Amino acid sequence: MGFFDNAVPGGNITKPLMIALGALLVGKMLSGRSAEQPDQPQAPAPVDPAASDGGLLGGLGGLLGKLKDAGHGNVADSWVGTGQNQSINANDLGAALGPQVIREIAQRTGLDEQELLKQLSTALPGVVDKLTPNGQVPQQHQVASAFNS
Repeated sequence: MGFFDNAVPGGNITKPLMIALGALLVGKMLSGRSAEQPDQPQAPAPVDPAASDGGLLGGLGGLLGKLKDAGHGNVADSWVGTGQNQSINANDLGAALGPQVIREIAQRTGLDEQELLKQLSTALPGVVDKLTPNGQVPQQHQVASAFNS
C-alpha cells in the first residue's frame, strides 16, 4: 500500500483497515470506494463541523485530541514523537473514540467492532508515527496525500 507498508507489524494493511484509518483521518475515504463508483444509500455520517474533510474526528489532530481527552496523552505523544511508540489497548482505544465512531467505521469496513478495534490498536501507533516523522502533526492535506500515495 505504498507509504504505510512498514507502519503495521507484519507490513500488511488490509483494505478494510485502510478504509478504517481513512475514516478516522481523511473524510473523503469514508465511503470506502472511489468517487467514480456509485454509492449505495447509507445513513449519513455524524456531522461534526471540524471533521468536514478530516474524517470522523477532524483528522489526525482530532484523533490525538480524543486520545488526550481520554487520558491517553502520553501514548498519543509517543506516536507523534521520535522515540519508541507505546501501545494502546483495544478497549481503551474504543472508549477514547466513542461507540458512535466505532459503529460507523465498523459498518463502512464490514469488520466486527472488536476486530476493528484490535486492528486499529495495532496499526495506529505505526501509522501516526509514519505521518509525523519529525515529531510534528502535519496539515490535513498532507495526511490526505499520504493516503493517496
